[in-house]
Amino acid sequence: MPSVTQLRAALEAVPRNVQGMFWIVLSGLIFSCFMALVRYVGSTMDPIQTSFLRYGLGLVFLLPFFLKVTAADLRAMSWKLHLLRGLLHGTGVMLWFYAMSRIPLAEVTAIGFTAPVFATVGAALFLGERIRLPRITAVAVGLMGAMLIVRPGFADVDPGAIAMLVAAPIFACSDLVAKALTRNETGPAVVAYLSIIVTLVTLGPAIAVWQWPTAEEWMLVVAIAGLATVGHLAMTQGFKVGEISAIAPARYIQLLWSALIGYVLFTEVPEIWTWVGAAVIVAAALYIARREALAREGGRQTVTPAQSSSTNTG
Repeated sequence: MPSVTQLRAALEAVPRNVQGMFWIVLSGLIFSCFMALVRYVGSTMDPIQTSFLRYGLGLVFLLPFFLKVTAADLRAMSWKLHLLRGLLHGTGVMLWFYAMSRIPLAEVTAIGFTAPVFATVGAALFLGERIRLPRITAVAVGLMGAMLIVRPGFADVDPGAIAMLVAAPIFACSDLVAKALTRNETGPAVVAYLSIIVTLVTLGPAIAVWQWPTAEEWMLVVAIAGLATVGHLAMTQGFKVGEISAIAPARYIQLLWSALIGYVLFTEVPEIWTWVGAAVIVAAALYIARREALAREGGRQTVTPAQSSSTNTG
């Protein structure tokens, strides 16, 4: 049996971008399992209460992040921006959890992929980034993909789909605020503050719908909080070892995980329009990511979503 040293040496011999893609694919699987548990719990527990418990219990799993926050981090803290991001993210999370309790997991995942598209729009509106015609076209195409999935006027639009369409731009705005924060604050501090503020934002709505969880529900929400934390760690490791532009396509494997898990556990069969719309959204998002990479290589000003981005906001 190979030793830990041998396994580590073998891993280090693998190209870094391949390592990054492995971690991103793994994070997608973990997040899809997390979404399946949210969907399952959502049949008996209000999604708002589930979202509060996910973040409240998640504070325990994030203790290592809190321990990395220093006195200098506290002095550098921009309270207004953190409160704004916490309010945005908390609202987005409640909408996202509601969507997961209503519509197929693949549909939730596909619509969530529009976040980079909305982030491009937000960067132009709020951060003053100049957007040229190619990226404007990509934004329009991405939004068209979302409409193909929902098909308003051609099919009954589930409130969950509407909730997810609203959540995606909210998460994009949250990512833009996070990007602004990380210019002056450390990553652990940004993660820690977000977790605390989102817990407080979701507390009031959760109290309004509160029903004491059963023993099974407690175990499930603990698992939800744990999976969300592990998924973020895997995703962070992927971004750490690989180049963002190179490993970005691996993020979209999550759609396959979500479709497979949804089919096995909930007999969900995604409609053809979900796949068509998802393909359009992914193409637009990949094009935007490529434009961002070229802009960075050329030294031009650009604004990208935070690495803990959108699709996996859990």
